[in-house]
Amino acid sequence: MDRPSLATILREWGRIGCIGFGGPPTHISLLRRLVVQRREWLSERDFEDAIAACNLLPGPASTQLAIYCAWRVRGRVGALVGALGFIVPGLLLIVGLAALFLESSPPRWVLGAGAGAGAAVAAVAVHAGWSLVPGSWARAERYGRARWLAYAVAGGAAAATVGPWLVLVLLGCGVVELVWQRAARSPAAVPVLLPVLAAASGGLLSLVWVAFKVGALSYGGGFVIVPLMQADAVSHYHWMTAGQFLNAVALGQVTPGPVVQTVAVVGYAAAGVGGAFLAALVAFSPSLLFVLGGGRRFDAVRGDERARAFLDGAGPAAIGAIFGAAIPLARALSCNWQYGVLAGAAVLLLVFRRGVVTTLLVAGLVGVVVALAGGPLPT
Repeated sequence: MDRPSLATILREWGRIGCIGFGGPPTHISLLRRLVVQRREWLSERDFEDAIAACNLLPGPASTQLAIYCAWRVRGRVGALVGALGFIVPGLLLIVGLAALFLESSPPRWVLGAGAGAGAAVAAVAVHAGWSLVPGSWARAERYGRARWLAYAVAGGAAAATVGPWLVLVLLGCGVVELVWQRAARSPAAVPVLLPVLAAASGGLLSLVWVAFKVGALSYGGGFVIVPLMQADAVSHYHWMTAGQFLNAVALGQVTPGPVVQTVAVVGYAAAGVGGAFLAALVAFSPSLLFVLGGGRRFDAVRGDERARAFLDGAGPAAIGAIFGAAIPLARALSCNWQYGVLAGAAVLLLVFRRGVVTTLLVAGLVGVVVALAGGPLPT
């Protein structure tokens, strides 16, 4: 394999960062086309093993995959350059949009676009959760579908009710399944203690804590972090209103790059441009550290029975949490016409199978029309 230059890494990973609309499926497809099919830097088997290992780790899996692929072809420096190329384009765009949508007196059409796109977010959450069900349900045949349902219900209930403590429920479900499977193999297995996490308090420490949870303690996709961020950013710290948070989630969906970049909008609301970049840095640091510190052990992670057992519990809980996230997102709507947009978005996504970006753009356009026609907008 020819060793590519750092300029090549920056160019190729930056291209994916610029055109990667649509979330993890798009990112994985673009990375596969680059490193396996076009450049032949990795074999198909290596790439599939990398996907499996990244899915066993907490945090944004497609980001970890992008960093890992860069690490494989150009080492640690390549991983850093690849991370910058993959993350920065979408981050700059979402911070710029955050400044537009969160300024004190944005134009009325901007408010309408945000209200329309935000109204569709709950349907996007349901769509995201539904896309994860078939694969996870099939894997549950190995260890028990009754437990899968229990974990999914626990995750959904937690997302809809306990907000910032959702992460403890996800970890708890993973630990329960790990202990269950170990006990089935060895009755003398010692239960694993559930870690107790304490939130930092005050100023930037609060923002760092929220961003850390987003980057290091999420499983199953970007929407798992939504109820956690909503509870912290809206209800606990009051950095933004419920309507502004819906805008943040919508922006995370319509911009290229990983959905986790939504945390940059929360950071902007909390502490301006500096807060946006601080939140992004904290949120993406665990993924980079996982690869730089443990990339050589990815094969072992993929075959580790304890990691798989933990994910057997945390994975269904995360899927349930994505469905549960739709409840507080829908409750954040305040105008009657937004419920019509939500229903229309659900039809577009689940019946006509239109893309998420297309659906959000249509919803935003409806909001612009309502705003220009003098209709009510969220306060």
